[in-house]
Amino acid sequence: MKATGIVRRIDDLGRIVIPKEIRRTLRIRESDPIEIFTGREGEIILKKYSPIGEMHTFAKQYAESLCQVSGHIAVITDRDQIIAVSGGMKSLLGKEISKELEEKMNGRESVMASKGDKGFISITGDAKEEFLHEAVTPIICEGDIIGAVILVSTSEKGKMSEVEQKMIQSAAGFLGRQMEQ
Repeated sequence: MKATGIVRRIDDLGRIVIPKEIRRTLRIRESDPIEIFTGREGEIILKKYSPIGEMHTFAKQYAESLCQVSGHIAVITDRDQIIAVSGGMKSLLGKEISKELEEKMNGRESVMASKGDKGFISITGDAKEEFLHEAVTPIICEGDIIGAVILVSTSEKGKMSEVEQKMIQSAAGFLGRQMEQ
């Protein structure tokens, strides 16, 4: 645990304000769910809750299936980071998603593009990404965006088609319905 040096008082309704700098750093937005834990030494630990992160094992298995069927690298994200990867690029696991991807997800937009196209976006914001083709679809659960399903390719021949687009739309729909149950 890292000390911030910030001290806040609890108001008469039992509320405490999380400072703007911390919310910005941790990408906590208004209405984001927060999990509350208690420690052995009297600590209260707040953690940003990721509903799809609860399905980590399931998401990993689904990513592996998508990879096998499509032949592309399959990536599943929550609203903040990559939670499952299959088909190589394991180094992506746990990386924060890019602002561009976050904006597309929030806009409920799907992306199917190749590098150099106007609509091509970075997945992680990492300059080392070497993807040439991508297909992205947001995961929607009970009307809320909870993540995205992504197929990427590093091969010149790996251009995405309508088949890949339908595949990730089906995956996103399935994952969204699983979260509703």
